[in-house]
Amino acid sequence: MSVADPTMRATAARAARRRARSWRQALTLATVLLVAATAIGVVLLWPQGFSVSPAPGSPAGDPLRAKVTAIRDVACQAPGQRNCRLAVAELQDGADKGSAAEFQADATGSNELVQVGDAVLLYENDIAPGADPAQTPPYAFSGYERRAPLLWLALAFAAIVLALGRWRGLRSLAGLAISLLVLAKFVVPAILSGRDPVAVALVGGLAVMLVTILLTHGIGAKSLAALLGTTASLTLTVALAELFTGLANLSGLASDQSTLLAVGQEQLSLQGLVLAGMVIGALGVLDDVTVSQASTVMALRAANPRQRFRDLYTGALSVGRDHVAATVNTLVLAYAGAALPTVLLFSVAGMSFGNAVNSEGVAQDIVATLVGSIGLIAAVPITTALAALFATRLPATDTARAAGRQHAH
Repeated sequence: MSVADPTMRATAARAARRRARSWRQALTLATVLLVAATAIGVVLLWPQGFSVSPAPGSPAGDPLRAKVTAIRDVACQAPGQRNCRLAVAELQDGADKGSAAEFQADATGSNELVQVGDAVLLYENDIAPGADPAQTPPYAFSGYERRAPLLWLALAFAAIVLALGRWRGLRSLAGLAISLLVLAKFVVPAILSGRDPVAVALVGGLAVMLVTILLTHGIGAKSLAALLGTTASLTLTVALAELFTGLANLSGLASDQSTLLAVGQEQLSLQGLVLAGMVIGALGVLDDVTVSQASTVMALRAANPRQRFRDLYTGALSVGRDHVAATVNTLVLAYAGAALPTVLLFSVAGMSFGNAVNSEGVAQDIVATLVGSIGLIAAVPITTALAALFATRLPATDTARAAGRQHAH
């Protein structure tokens, strides 16, 4: 061994450390730029100076909580109507808290199931001009009070996540809470204010992605590969959704809720709402796939630091194919479950399957499923290539640390 050999090895080691440091700085800078671009988008699209009004004839504001204390049979007002009932409830909200409120409990729907002791929600009835106030109950049934069971279910969910995920589970719950806050405080108000729903959904989706991935997995090669892979796939999903929503002539008027929403809200684009729904619906699945692929690459690199780009890409892609097959099936079944009542309604009406599929309500879910699935499939090779590139440019110790924070199913 020559005297120069140790010197050459030391020089090569210093050069490798400099390259690794440069890549770490580049990855950090790319993450910061992505965060900054998303923040600028949020600022530009932030809702301000707008007001909304409910559709004519629909109740406004929050309903009043009440507890049913009695139910009695009454004479029916409409010809042919039978088994008419009037419920009496004690108000637990509002200026008349503690007083009795009467409402009909005989109409077709959920209020015919009202029983004594039920916790219900009521709206004050507006007496139509010329109507007899004596023939109109002062309150109308809005629904059941369900917050208590929903709260208990949410607490059980959080406990299970914490028990299994521990510190990672806590960070996941924090990310979930912030994601819901982004939807409630930015996405919904911005769309109602008349901002472009697609732009709002894309920026809001990127904000949710950044919060979820960075909070749960930290800053590093794995996170950046997942972030960039999700961004590219989400952009592809938006482009396909724009194209095929136009080609399929989806108006956004497929549901009664959309029709009611359009009344008095001229600033809203219902077609844009359809596109926004597709983007947000695809986001959660994309996050899962991209983080999984990046984690797989880092784990393969940590297991064998000698693997190069081609080996890492091929090995992780084989895992990704299995993941995509399962996730696409999940995505399709989720949308199929949502469209099932509509398909059943058409079947009852005697409509053929082909014509049922051609209806806007079902066609909208089909477009959402397929564009989301294409974006999902594209996310696998994109994220795998990015993660393999980053992994081969960083020391094995960096990828080993990243592999230690693997995504768990």
